[in-house]
Amino acid sequence: MQPELPFDRVNVNDFDALALHGGAPVAGFLEDAYDERLLGLIREFERQGKIIASICVAALALGKSGVLQGRTATTWDLNEGNRRSQLAGFGAIVLDRPIVVDKNIITSTGPATGLDVAFTLLEMLTDTENVDEVKRNMRFRLSSK
Repeated sequence: MQPELPFDRVNVNDFDALALHGGAPVAGFLEDAYDERLLGLIREFERQGKIIASICVAALALGKSGVLQGRTATTWDLNEGNRRSQLAGFGAIVLDRPIVVDKNIITSTGPATGLDVAFTLLEMLTDTENVDEVKRNMRFRLSSK
């Protein structure tokens, strides 16, 4: 993967949120996810109270950074729960839910949760009405209120 912006040019003050996608460990994802430059960015977003969203095993980077210590989270749940055990090893309280929101941090179980994470992130950054408008324009069926 080639980043659009190198780590040394990222100014956390220029962003309202950080969103991390997961990836396959066999493709080197964990090496990238555990890069101290990324972990430092995660810590700074947390220090500033900004929203951090992760999909699938990206929660492991959050765990490794220390921001999930004593907080609820979730991650990839297949393979005998190995990734969830890893996340718990970082001090997270792992829940068996597709998406977990703990204050400013969103975690999820896998790629299928991507849109739900995106809508949750959008709602946290804006409001429910905006999310409904985006969903309507994307042709999602809206629940009646």
